[in-house]
Amino acid sequence: MLPIFRGIAILEGISYLLLFALSMPLKYWAGIAEPNIYIGYAHGVLFIGYLLLAAWVWWQRKWGFGRLAYLVIASLLPFGTFYVERRWLRDLSPESSG
Repeated sequence: MLPIFRGIAILEGISYLLLFALSMPLKYWAGIAEPNIYIGYAHGVLFIGYLLLAAWVWWQRKWGFGRLAYLVIASLLPFGTFYVERRWLRDLSPESSG
């Protein structure tokens, strides 16, 4: 489950950046709304997937509540999921519990 969570964390971060750096400027500055719709949907699905997988990994690894809160807060910040993936997910071995 951890490799899937790592992948979703990266994709969620990319979709978040695309939403703010590409599709929102196109929508509000150029009047082109279509990219915002599709990127917004993709980001929404990835965001929900990230939160569900964060809760699942948190439960499986028996991490403290503070780490779950950190995972959730990181999903709300630009570059937050990249930091989480690098700091906590990249070097975890399957048997470590953090």
